[in-house]
Amino acid sequence: MTRWQRGRDLGLPFPGETGVHNAITDVEGVEVGTVTLISGEGPLVVGQGPVRTGVTAILPRGRSGAHIPCAAGFHSFNGNGEMTGLVWVEEAGELQTPITITNTHSCGVTRDATIRWLVERKIGTGQLWGLPVAAETFDGDLNDINGFHVTAAHTLEALDKASSGPIEFGSVGGGTGMLCYDFKGGNASSSRRVSIGGRRYMVGVFLQTNFGRREDLMVLGVPVGQHLQQGKLRGREQGSVIAIVATDAPLQAHQLKRLARRVPVGLARTGTVGNNSSGDIFLAFSTAN
Repeated sequence: MTRWQRGRDLGLPFPGETGVHNAITDVEGVEVGTVTLISGEGPLVVGQGPVRTGVTAILPRGRSGAHIPCAAGFHSFNGNGEMTGLVWVEEAGELQTPITITNTHSCGVTRDATIRWLVERKIGTGQLWGLPVAAETFDGDLNDINGFHVTAAHTLEALDKASSGPIEFGSVGGGTGMLCYDFKGGNASSSRRVSIGGRRYMVGVFLQTNFGRREDLMVLGVPVGQHLQQGKLRGREQGSVIAIVATDAPLQAHQLKRLARRVPVGLARTGTVGNNSSGDIFLAFSTAN
């Protein structure tokens, strides 16, 4: 696993107490798996590459508890994107399947493959049908997105590989071909310990980052993006972000919806404003019953 230096490693004084891994997997039971597809060089040619894409899988209760629902709620800050299964999440207040995140034109593949995984691995959903949560952001600036390189087999592999502990960041899994603030983007995650009523809980967040104008980037309130104008990769106001929030605090569905609504506040602190072409969709779940 590549060891990237994070902001805290560089001495940046980010607030709050993190978990051991400073990742969504600090919430006990949560597992993450990725499959990364990288091949080819040169200009994009449909069906030929280059390929810069993949799949990320998040299992809220790990493989052993994949059949047990979690209370859940969601929020869409701007809806030019996709996260399947949200109508039932809204109706039932539950997340009943693993989550997959990939590129825009492979979202349906990972959604269907999740059902196949639940059936073939004899895990099931506790009922005769399933409505998996599959999300996406667009990687067509760096990836041959119309070559449809992500397959069901890649999704099954990501789900099978999901594990607890430290996770990889950046250009891996579904985040492989993504951009953020016109730098290379991708997978990101963090966690915080919180105290409520004398009890300690964990909150973890996972993002597939594909948003932001370079000029808007803020770090701890400093407008650093205005001073880093060279080497832009996208050069236009476009892009999306998927956020998955996990906690072991015993929150109900309506409270988790409120938690999901707070994600844009955190994004705004990094400088983004939520452009019209972006798909900013957030899902929060609790592993406590």
